[in-house]
Amino acid sequence: MSKEMNNGVEVEKHQENGHEKIDYDMQDKIDYVFKVVVIGDSAVGKTQILSRFAKNEFCFDSKSTIGVEFQTKTVTINGKVIKAQIWDTAGQERYRAVTSAYYRGALGAMLVYDITKRQSFDHVVRWVEELRAHADSAIVIMLVGNKGDLEDQRVVSSEDAVEFAEEQGLFFSETSALSGQNVETAFLKLLEEINRVVSKKALECGVSREGNGDNYAATLKGSKIDIISGPQLEISEMKKLSSCSC
Repeated sequence: MSKEMNNGVEVEKHQENGHEKIDYDMQDKIDYVFKVVVIGDSAVGKTQILSRFAKNEFCFDSKSTIGVEFQTKTVTINGKVIKAQIWDTAGQERYRAVTSAYYRGALGAMLVYDITKRQSFDHVVRWVEELRAHADSAIVIMLVGNKGDLEDQRVVSSEDAVEFAEEQGLFFSETSALSGQNVETAFLKLLEEINRVVSKKALECGVSREGNGDNYAATLKGSKIDIISGPQLEISEMKKLSSCSC
């Protein structure tokens, strides 16, 4: 078994048949289970991003997801053992009515577009609206521009994505499921932020139970937004909009 640190987050793994596996002894130590949905248009690389994070694999003959599938990965964040249950939702229109039911209970969302397909980015606003209609108002959203390895085919600029993320109060990352660039960093940052929100809410509830309490959205206001673009992690002091319900 090995322990790896990624951006201050400890991930415990061991090798089995040539693949990295989570140490299943951790199952008895799990503090939280976080449900995360990976959404976006079809063929933007959602399944590949999940496969890269969960199993460090990339399948060249991957087929479109039918309905909903999920994988899990266990990490340690700030001393808490967290099991991420990550749902891979189909991007096709005919499945959206089905997958919307799976937004309920999700604490985080990875919203993926293809940097080489402008339409997939143009549809991001629709996905955000759907999340806010069906998911919890406190859901943490990471906007992800995938296929960074195809830089010469880029049609969606990082600047456009950053501007949209700032307006909507989202986190932002550019990744490559093929090379693995920033995939784990993006997922771990999302899980870290979910853990921060959950921990803060639990603390607030413990300190005061009077009135209706502060909602999750209040815990997000004024927080930093991390922009992961390229191999390095940049911190941006973008202020979340006070009206944001993400």
